[in-house]
Amino acid sequence: MDLAFLQPLYEGDAPVVSVHLDTSRVAHDADKQIELRWRAARRSLSEQGAEEADLSVLDEVAGGAPELPGPQGEALFASAGRLLGAFSLAEPPAADSARVLPVPDALGVAIDRDHQLPHVVVAVDREGADVEAYPAAGQEPASRRTFNGSTLHITRVRGGAEAQASYHRRSANLWAENTGQAADDVRAAAADVGAALVLIAGDPRAVGLLREHLGARPPEGDAEVVYVEGGRTDASARESLRAAVDSAMREAMARRHQDVLERLAGELAGGRALQGIPAVKEALAEGRVETLLMAADRSADPLLFASRRDPRVLGTEPAALGEDPTAFSAPAAPLLLRSAVLGGASFTEILPPVRCTDGVAALLRY
Repeated sequence: MDLAFLQPLYEGDAPVVSVHLDTSRVAHDADKQIELRWRAARRSLSEQGAEEADLSVLDEVAGGAPELPGPQGEALFASAGRLLGAFSLAEPPAADSARVLPVPDALGVAIDRDHQLPHVVVAVDREGADVEAYPAAGQEPASRRTFNGSTLHITRVRGGAEAQASYHRRSANLWAENTGQAADDVRAAAADVGAALVLIAGDPRAVGLLREHLGARPPEGDAEVVYVEGGRTDASARESLRAAVDSAMREAMARRHQDVLERLAGELAGGRALQGIPAVKEALAEGRVETLLMAADRSADPLLFASRRDPRVLGTEPAALGEDPTAFSAPAAPLLLRSAVLGGASFTEILPPVRCTDGVAALLRY
């Protein structure tokens, strides 16, 4: 996963306030629960020495997405009286966290984004299609295309065999035209978000025709096309579609993680990957890391030492940075992630049952 979206978090040198909150809206008093969570986080930040200007900035934005029901979370970052970033999380954090550190604590955001894919959801029938394009972190579609072809010749004709045959010819032509338009909409939607996945559901015949159109001219890029249950005919069909999309997305992400972790195993055996904090920090400093991999549990992380002058350089002792007056210390995970972001590396979570030394590994560029 590309980490470039995190770069704005690292633009200043002042201490950074980092907050991860469960903002799920599944209970009738969700607003009150979220307010209490933020108050507790605010108190903790104040006790850690957070500037009131930073807390005031977060007061304005804390609370998640009130219009979206269900499980969710948010990650907020502020420094020098300025909001650096506010991210919606697809899943609530395992536990709320509030930290004041020399650098952002953005691992939770990286892991959440690593479990999302830009995708297109298509519900098609004989009259047209609903096509929605979602960016990787989007809980709402970035674009929505709804196409309904003319229904003039869809209604069944009364009469004899000649009228019936005429209906079928016109109907077949209209189905082909409508699914052709739907295919154009799918290609455009996939281009909107750089889709990795296109999920299609609906009337079996319309789905079959759409499959033919997309087979003849697939969406640009390497988007995988997956056919799922559901449709757009009624609330039940739409609910079935949502459940099928969620399941297909989980399966796709599991496959992608498995591919990366299998590659890691092979590269470790061939000497083209590293594991453990000491080895990985050196590779980050040298700009050799293509992909940083980290496990979510960072409870055993040591402190590392870093520099404002060169954000990629890390040391286990202050002496490693010489007489650098900008040197500071922080837990390993935020510093490793900082080096990866500013060094142009990508990121993947290490998932069980895979284990690496210190919960850290790296695929190398060279």
